Amino acid sequence: MDGKPGKDGGAACVRLDAQMSGVTVVEIDSGVPVKDCLEAMVLAKKEATDRLDDFMLMSWYDRDRNFESPQHTSESNGKDAVPGYVYYGLNHGATLKVDVEKGRFVFFFTPVDLS
Repeated sequence: MDGKPGKDGGAACVRLDAQMSGVTVVEIDSGVPVKDCLEAMVLAKKEATDRLDDFMLMSWYDRDRNFESPQHTSESNGKDAVPGYVYYGLNHGATLKVDVEKGRFVFFFTPVDLS
């Protein structure tokens, strides 16, 4: 982590290894747990709105329910397999990953050009 807080002081941006090259990672952990995935999604969309002009939520993961979208993308048995929601997001142009509460909820956003 580079230690730089986001605009609200609660989120920090980090860049990861080559597989995540070009993806900004925002980690949100306020110390007060969010109620559910929908509340986490509101926080994630706010980060996307602050950082991208127009965007699409490309993929996400909810650890509470062990549910990912799109579904059935994590079917590899390889020990080093990338989770399906990560693979899908990265291979569909995601440039922003928002991680809420250390992987409890993860969202990948892709910028879109509406012009």
